[in-house]
Formats: sequence, structure tokens, C-alpha cells
Amino acid sequence: MPLDFTPDQKVPGFTPLEVPGFTPLEVPGFTQSAEVMENEIEPRSIRIIGRLECGRTQLEVSEELGIAQSVVSRLWQRFQDDGNVSRCYSTGRPRVTTPNEDRYLAVTAKRNRRSTASDLSRQLSSATGTTVSMQTVYRRLGYIGLYARRPVRCVPLTATHCRLRLSWSGEHALWTPQQWSCVMFSDESRFSLQSDSRRPFIWRAPGTRYHQENAIERHRYGGAGWLVWGGIILGSRTDLHVQSVTMTGHIYRDVILEQHVRLFRGAMSAEFLFMDDNARPHRANIVNECLQ
Repeated sequence: MPLDFTPDQKVPGFTPLEVPGFTPLEVPGFTQSAEVMENEIEPRSIRIIGRLECGRTQLEVSEELGIAQSVVSRLWQRFQDDGNVSRCYSTGRPRVTTPNEDRYLAVTAKRNRRSTASDLSRQLSSATGTTVSMQTVYRRLGYIGLYARRPVRCVPLTATHCRLRLSWSGEHALWTPQQWSCVMFSDESRFSLQSDSRRPFIWRAPGTRYHQENAIERHRYGGAGWLVWGGIILGSRTDLHVQSVTMTGHIYRDVILEQHVRLFRGAMSAEFLFMDDNARPHRANIVNECLQ
């Protein structure tokens, strides 16, 4: 059962413990009140000053408490100067930019997502006269969730492309896995052998990689490279076809359709459905005749 009593109240049958020859340590400059102990002087600082007042060396105190000797030295010097060992209040290093300048950086980066940190720093200096480093620009934009990332490169799609693709997706939204098991999806990609250093960075927020404003449309690849074609179907896939020349209608018919696709079509007969990406070689007359 808990006991309710005040600190000054005497408890019957209880005698405070008194140690002969022991007197509380008195350090000049502070009192033993609980309020001062809690609000003005840190407990570790009290132990440091108390040991030094008892004649201990700074090295002995630092080794005993596991702190650097420089900390003990600074604390002792401050105590000798003004008799106070509490930490001085400090607001820290002042910010280089104001809230308005932070908003200016954010708005400028969103309007021109391909601008570099150096560009944003120069624009801020020209507009407000405040000069900041590129690291400051990175930090300010990072506070609002904007980071420098490589943009996604995709094939340009017209409004007709988007409408037809959305319509096709709606028509097949309720298909079963058994129906999808007869559909082969194919695609081809060109891998350039040249450096990709021309690829710029953009400012974007996490989770917005495929947003339209964060993508770069590109469908032509210059220079030397290799073209890789492949097809996937539920539970299986084709072998990869690699070539160094441009894909043409004749190559697509003689190599892709005859050597790769025909094997799956023969196994599934009339239920087989072949999907390509409507590239020009895929829609050549000789290819359409072969598919029929």
C-alpha cells in the first residue's frame, strides 16, 4: 500500500541514516536545492567540479568518467570564470537563406526540372543577392522532397496511342490466368555502345518517376549498338535474339517469327495470341501476310 507523506513529515519508527565523519560536499557557486540541481547544473558537471574541488587532476577525472580531458578543462575554466557550469543557450549557426529564398529555389526547380544545382545557385544570387553553395541547394530542395534523379526515357505516345491502349486494357481486365497463358508479349530494345554522359538529371519527388513531366521521350538512337529481342508467355519465354543491324521487315519475318514465334504458335494452335509493339518493321506487308 503506497504511503502519502511530504518530505518534511516524520515517519514513526524511522530514523534517518547518519554516517559518522561524513559531511555533504559544498562547492562554491551552487546550492544543494533540487531546483538548481535539475534546472541549472547538469549532474555530470557537478561530479566533475566536485572531484576537481577535492584535489583530483583533470586527467584522473576524465579517465574515471570516460570523457575527454578537453571537456573537463573547458568546464573547469567556465566554473572559475563565472561560477556557472550549465550549458549556455545557443541558436546554432544562422541559416544562409530565408524562407522566401527557400521557396524561390523550390519554385525555380519545379519550373525547370533539368536545371542543375549550380544553375539554381546563380539564379538565386542574381535574384536576391544571396550566394549559396551547391550543397545548400541540395539540402533546401531535399527538405521539400525534391532530389536529383535520372529521368525515364520512353517512346513518345500520341493521344491516339494512349486511347487505344487504355481501351485494350479495359477489354482484357477480367481475363483469367488460363486466357493469359496463351498470350505472348514481345519487345525489342537497342543498347548503345556509346557513352550516356549526355543524360541529364532532373528534380523530382520520390514516387513520381513515371510522371509525364519527369520523362524524356526518345525513339531514335544514333551510333553503334546492339538490338535485343525477346518474348515472354505465362510459364515460359523465348530465347533472346541479338543482332547488330537494324531490324527490318524481312529480318523480323525470317528470324523472329519463323525461328522463335512459330514454335509457340504450333503448340497452342488457334488459341495463341501474339503481341508486338507496332513498330514499322512489325507492320510490314510481308509480316502481316506471315501472321495470317
